[in-house]
Amino acid sequence: METTNVKAFGTDSTTAPLKEMNIERRVVLPKDIEIEILYCGVCHSDLHTARNDWGWTSYPVVPGHEIVGKVTKVGSEASKLKVGDFAAVGCLVDSCRTCSSCKQDLEQYCLNGWVGTYGGQDKHLGGFTHGGYSEKIVVDEDFVLKVPANLDLAAVAPLLCAGITTWSPLRHWNVTKGSKVAVVGLGGLGHMAIKLAKGLGAEVTLFSRTPGKEKDALSLGADAVIISTDDAQMASVAGKFDVIIDTVPYVHDINPYISTLAISGTHVIVGYLGGLEPILNTVPLILGRKSVAASLIGGIAETQEMLDFCGKHNIVSEIEIIKMQEINEAYERMLKSDVKYRFVIDMASLKK
Repeated sequence: METTNVKAFGTDSTTAPLKEMNIERRVVLPKDIEIEILYCGVCHSDLHTARNDWGWTSYPVVPGHEIVGKVTKVGSEASKLKVGDFAAVGCLVDSCRTCSSCKQDLEQYCLNGWVGTYGGQDKHLGGFTHGGYSEKIVVDEDFVLKVPANLDLAAVAPLLCAGITTWSPLRHWNVTKGSKVAVVGLGGLGHMAIKLAKGLGAEVTLFSRTPGKEKDALSLGADAVIISTDDAQMASVAGKFDVIIDTVPYVHDINPYISTLAISGTHVIVGYLGGLEPILNTVPLILGRKSVAASLIGGIAETQEMLDFCGKHNIVSEIEIIKMQEINEAYERMLKSDVKYRFVIDMASLKK
């Protein structure tokens, strides 16, 4: 298959810093859209993948799955967007499209394995897909999203992962006007969970271990902040919440939060992959028909729904723009939670 050479930033080992490299992109097929990448958000998953924290990285890897750009070429059979339109790509670039999940617009749960924007099985070129830390990307139009014209492009980028990761469970667990929602953790995902839950009309509380987060949380739209290490504060919200969105990306004790769920309430994990420690106590679950659940991004239709909702309600991420060449420092800062609340790369810097 014919390819073009594209400048990118990636790494070829667990310990090597990210650096400039060249990758191949396929030429535009009939159903494809080629996008010049203008902005790419920096997700915790990028860092975990670059450093093989989850044990499934194949090198070299070019991260980035919060992509916003401009359409530069359109395949002969593609009709969703035209040259010059703004477009977005999230965590998915393909799926089998025939399984029961795909037929329900749940490509993120494709039973035959969805294709990630980076590190996925590249059906066209062989090897693995490469993500948005690059000049351009070529994606089947069915996995390309439209960007609402009124939103700031750079601040849209994190919606493609942090946004949809929190939107999907809010929708699935029927959060609506008057719902009582709590958010655990105020980072890239947590700040979007607050904004989106508030946009849906919920009463929103932030759980934080850090007293200093209160002002920020309230300015983002939270109605209250509860310090989760304060027993009296935790007791004051016993039995209150319909849904808790837990965005913490490392192992943590979720037992204290279960007491704050209402009858039939659900604690949804969206930030952490792995075993629970300490072990989950089922007694309060059984005595209150409570659930601990988990959720992964969203399908393409749901992601478009989220973008349209954000356009209507003028919701975007709080971002800090960086140059591509600053990515290694950004990773170190992200590990210290030293960002409010998402780094976004200005990809024009890659051309320099």
